Amino acid sequence: MIKIENVSKTYGKNKVKALDNINLEVRDGEIFGFLGPNGAGKTTTIKLITGILNMDEGRILVNGIDVKKNPIEAKKQIGFVPDNPEIFNRLTGLEYLNFIADVFEMDSKERADIIMKLAEEFEIKSALKESINSYSHGMKQKLVLIGALMHNPPVWILDEPMVGLDPKSAFTLKKMMRQHADSGKTVFFSTHVMEVAEKMCDRIGIIKGGRIIFVGTVEELKERKNDESLENIFLELIENE
Repeated sequence: MIKIENVSKTYGKNKVKALDNINLEVRDGEIFGFLGPNGAGKTTTIKLITGILNMDEGRILVNGIDVKKNPIEAKKQIGFVPDNPEIFNRLTGLEYLNFIADVFEMDSKERADIIMKLAEEFEIKSALKESINSYSHGMKQKLVLIGALMHNPPVWILDEPMVGLDPKSAFTLKKMMRQHADSGKTVFFSTHVMEVAEKMCDRIGIIKGGRIIFVGTVEELKERKNDESLENIFLELIENE
């Protein structure tokens, strides 16, 4: 579970407000989609949850752990995939994954089995001994996904996770996300793809200009707007709010 309580964040000397007193709860056992136009505050929110940035005001809890007061314990709850897979290009894929496994203190036998299983599912097993510098963007995205998920964290936070993935790998990830939520754990992800949000999410949140303008199910949003297309409703909301 993720709880965001009265959180604000500003940037720069001019105090540009990226988030304006937002409140949000992401429940156990659900896939929650976070939608919004570019610059709305999606990535800022994600960076605050994961402890990459510090908030100006408010509080964020991950499975009851305050991310500001207990940052290490909070991070242990999270598997995080950023919007851009910037990783250590001089390492091999396997060296990178073992480094991540060391950070999360994974058992050597357990990690080896999980790495091979996930590498097969995402079809990069044959490339694990090659330098990451030789990887395509999609291969780097798969490697980051494996690194984020292999310690089986209860809370998945994924920022545009489908970008760069081939259709088969995207299908594999979506299946894993559903299984993770169905096991009673939490999946929070941002996306620009309305079709993915509509088909996958138990609930969605829409943010614009640093403010949450809707939280609920896609069906609730459609009933409120009397429209059958999430894309049309989304465009209307971000234009009118």
